[in-house]
Amino acid sequence: MQLQQRSAVQRVTGAFALIDSLSRHGVKHIFGYPGGAILPIYDELYRAEKAGILQHILVRHEQGAAHAADGYARATGQVGVCFATSGPGATNLVTGIATAHMDSIPMVIVTGQVPRPAIGSDAFQETDIYGITLPIVKHSYVVRDPRDMARIVAEAFFIASTGRPGPVLIDVPKDVGVEQFEYEPIDPGSVRLTGYRPTTKGNPRQIGQALKLIRQAQKPLLYVGGGAIAAGAHAEVKELAERFKLPVTTTLMGIGAFDEHHPLSVGMLGMHGTAYANFAVTECDLLIAVGARFDDRVTGKLDEFASRAKVIHIDIDPAEVGKVRLPDVPIVGDVKQVLTDLLERSADENDPANPNQTEAWLARIDRWREDYPLVVPEYSDVLSPQEVIAEVGRQAPHAFYTTDVGQHQMWAAQFLKNGPRRWISSAGLGTMGFGMPAAMGAKVAVPDEEVICISGDASIQMNIQELGTLAQYGISVKTVIVNNGWQGMVRQWQEAFYDERYSNSNMQVGTPDFVKLAEAFGIKGMIVETREELKSAIAEMIAHPGPVLMDVRVKKNENCYPMVPSGKSNAQMIGLPERKLLERAAETVQCASCGTENLPTNKFCPNCGAKI
Repeated sequence: MQLQQRSAVQRVTGAFALIDSLSRHGVKHIFGYPGGAILPIYDELYRAEKAGILQHILVRHEQGAAHAADGYARATGQVGVCFATSGPGATNLVTGIATAHMDSIPMVIVTGQVPRPAIGSDAFQETDIYGITLPIVKHSYVVRDPRDMARIVAEAFFIASTGRPGPVLIDVPKDVGVEQFEYEPIDPGSVRLTGYRPTTKGNPRQIGQALKLIRQAQKPLLYVGGGAIAAGAHAEVKELAERFKLPVTTTLMGIGAFDEHHPLSVGMLGMHGTAYANFAVTECDLLIAVGARFDDRVTGKLDEFASRAKVIHIDIDPAEVGKVRLPDVPIVGDVKQVLTDLLERSADENDPANPNQTEAWLARIDRWREDYPLVVPEYSDVLSPQEVIAEVGRQAPHAFYTTDVGQHQMWAAQFLKNGPRRWISSAGLGTMGFGMPAAMGAKVAVPDEEVICISGDASIQMNIQELGTLAQYGISVKTVIVNNGWQGMVRQWQEAFYDERYSNSNMQVGTPDFVKLAEAFGIKGMIVETREELKSAIAEMIAHPGPVLMDVRVKKNENCYPMVPSGKSNAQMIGLPERKLLERAAETVQCASCGTENLPTNKFCPNCGAKI
């Protein structure tokens, strides 16, 4: 529905053209904060809201608007939209824009700007947001002529949502918003941009080469990233894995692309990935990278990452293919389309997959899974962070989960089992303060779904003002604070690598009473301190019809393991659980560094990480 039923050509303001164009592109919700330079747009927005065409969510800080639009986009796959005024309003969006850019999230950001004659004069609240954001957007515009508005909006949505998704900025000078002109709407998808034609179909010859390598591999591993989520390729990933009996590991961004309850799943790999995923990537002979970018938190020491493997790399962004690791078979194209073509080709050929080809390899991975499980510790006198997150996951297995950044994020990644698009976390930029506003955006997008934010006592304070937004609109986000009184991951690194010099990482002095703070905003606050309270408190939180902030006190010095130290290979993890059974009947190999007895199959000592 558009703002008004008018003739195809009509005399309107630039602000009307913007709001009408957003409506034509299916926008139902906008997250933002008004200010002087963007007031003409908000004035037109007022009329649109009165007509029931769209809803504006007033955040308490512009960073919250960007993260909320990001969470909205991640939960739905649609383009998220946020507004801010010029100067400080626009610059407050920068962290959120960078977060979306790093994780390839489709967003359109609209900023107000000083009038055209004042641009470049250091006018009040003027800043060059176009220039500031150039490195962290997919594309940007300054609207110099209101007659360009419809075209620019159409192009922005097309660019943000096609190819490798990303944020697009539209900067609108104040006088452009009030200037009248003859407006001719532009239909979504009707624009064609010279030079912008993302490759969606993979090269048939390269697909054939990839299929040949998959048929030959004895120890293959399917390595799935956020590109599979963006492409909606969950079914194709599952079919490929099951057809060729491929074990599947995901990145932090790829969580949800493959069911972690599936026997072929080995969970997340990388710095805090499962031991069996990291051992598998170290020993595999074929690595099939699907929509993943070989991030440093995944690869560890790069020259030892899948060093024995041939590599197939499938990605829609040609700049990512070969950027970090040179593949044997590069395939540029949409992940869903490439996998569909590969599966069709494998079905057409008179060479069916050998169901026993990876049997020994899967058995080896299962042994690692038994020897090095992820464990949920229980202490006699205090809750562990892991048991809190695991219990939330048990009671809300199908919720949409957002996280902040730190230890709680990694524990959530390890212990929550998420479906497609139900895992929303700042992976590339690692933005503290992301979780609650992202949950707010997700809940607005999927109001009938449970949305839970897992946060830490340090992260939550970064954007805690958004409790006001939750209260104003009754957005029923449930936030669980895993409260250890520290910047947990910083403390862990200081303990491990800085001789326990805990410089400015303790948060206990000055941390608010979260229950009282929640109640001051008019929402339900809860505190949990014992194991006896935990289950019933989580059930009460989930059952509550409105937003909830739950403060759970946990062990203060718990560390997040396994962990790959910086500069080490993925096989050199520290903090691995002791094996349930060491095969004493087999010949063991003693570690020259620490003396630990190792299985003859070990390449690195799980106790100290030294090479055997």
